Amino acid sequence: QVQLQESGGELVQAGDSLTVSCLVSGQLISNYYMAWFRQAPGKEREFVAAIRWTGVVPYYADSVKGRFTISTDDAKNTVHLQMHSLKPEDTALYYCAAQRGIFSYRADDYTNWGQGTQVTVSS
Repeated sequence: QVQLQESGGELVQAGDSLTVSCLVSGQLISNYYMAWFRQAPGKEREFVAAIRWTGVVPYYADSVKGRFTISTDDAKNTVHLQMHSLKPEDTALYYCAAQRGIFSYRADDYTNWGQGTQVTVSS
């Protein structure tokens, strides 16, 4: 089955940029929707962004639209989330997820998950 491994999370200052990455291993990558979710302490896991492995039609949560960009890199079997103008409220554990169906912003629709990478934004 597909396995996901996030990396790149770290402590940054408000206004900084940071890219987190998800290394994808396994089969049927081109047929998957890839997504990023995040979860802060005391809050539910929330949708951030999603994209087909082919890179067509990305979707973004309103809270990150215009600041974050999701992309895929076939050569490196990697999904990236490029984050700009980071805010303290972006602080969370960021998870990579995958599923074979149509676009979804619901965590329950995703069947494969990474372990998460911590992004902390100080003010």
